[in-house]
Amino acid sequence: MASTSAAAIKVGVVGFGMSARVFHCPLIDSNPNYELAAVVERHGQKSRQKYPHIQVVHSIDELLAIKDIKLVVVTTPNDTHVPYAKQAMLSGKNCVVEKPFAVTEDEARDLARISKQTGTVLSVFQNRRWDGDFLTVKRLVTSGLLGNVVEIESRFDRFRTFRKENAWREEGDFPGSGVLYDLGAHLFDQIVDLFGVPEYVTGTVRNERQIQGAPDDSFLVVLDYPSKNFKAVCRAGMLVRDKPARFTVLGSNGTFTKYGLDVQEDQLKLGVTPKDASVFGKDKEAQYGVLDSEISPGIHMRGTVTTADGCYASYYDNVAGATRGTEKLIVTPEQAADVIRIIELAKQSSDKRQSLAF
Repeated sequence: MASTSAAAIKVGVVGFGMSARVFHCPLIDSNPNYELAAVVERHGQKSRQKYPHIQVVHSIDELLAIKDIKLVVVTTPNDTHVPYAKQAMLSGKNCVVEKPFAVTEDEARDLARISKQTGTVLSVFQNRRWDGDFLTVKRLVTSGLLGNVVEIESRFDRFRTFRKENAWREEGDFPGSGVLYDLGAHLFDQIVDLFGVPEYVTGTVRNERQIQGAPDDSFLVVLDYPSKNFKAVCRAGMLVRDKPARFTVLGSNGTFTKYGLDVQEDQLKLGVTPKDASVFGKDKEAQYGVLDSEISPGIHMRGTVTTADGCYASYYDNVAGATRGTEKLIVTPEQAADVIRIIELAKQSSDKRQSLAF
């Protein structure tokens, strides 16, 4: 965890939509490593109703002109991630970009190159590496309690039969729209964090609701690691009323199954933040996962596993440490570019109906 004894890092947030309101601003404002100093809103000053101490500006140019700001957080629509991040870094600012990092791998690699050239910290908000359920899966995989893990099924499902009005994520011609970019960016990042990049990608990407002019709303993507005798099956859809398991992990000794989503997003929506340490990130006992495994020769157990506490604050703690030069960055732009490559390969695989080498 980054030290809080140094001067607070002043942060400027670009945009005040759902991502900024629910995630970034509360996580930054509740973290003693930071001072939420400014927010870019093209119209109005809604952010000041919640954070009356901040400065509201109306363009990224105005934000970058504020010399004291050391970190810029880009939370605007996907087609702005690349130009805004590039502009911030070329202005000497460190930068956090909301996922997905970019629309294309080439754009993502270019941003990683600019980060190195300018000596600025660049990271992508892959907050779901700090979901409690994923942290639990990660600990079980590395513990060996499941034996050799051969498959993980990871799902993030919703049920909505209609398209949201005025939602760019559901406009078919908007760059980076659709469920594959929105949720695939999370699911693929988690698998890459655990196992590295896949050897092959096989994708089926569809518009199952058949809404005219809408982007994909469903995907099934297999990340295959033949040399490790492992594969990850990543799925998401909008027509899943009765939710299946969030994680199913298969190993040579047994299985782990976990239902329900991480609690942190819903808590943040209710105004609960990491400052509320007694409750934040703590799963409900009824949602604990089940381990059914031979944990040692001749000893079989079946029982619940307490979910690890989710901790989105750890993401921003690490960014603070990297910004001060005291920690190695955890979510790197190179890793984020790998995720975008997987997304592009999944789309190509679906179109070609064949597996593609990474």
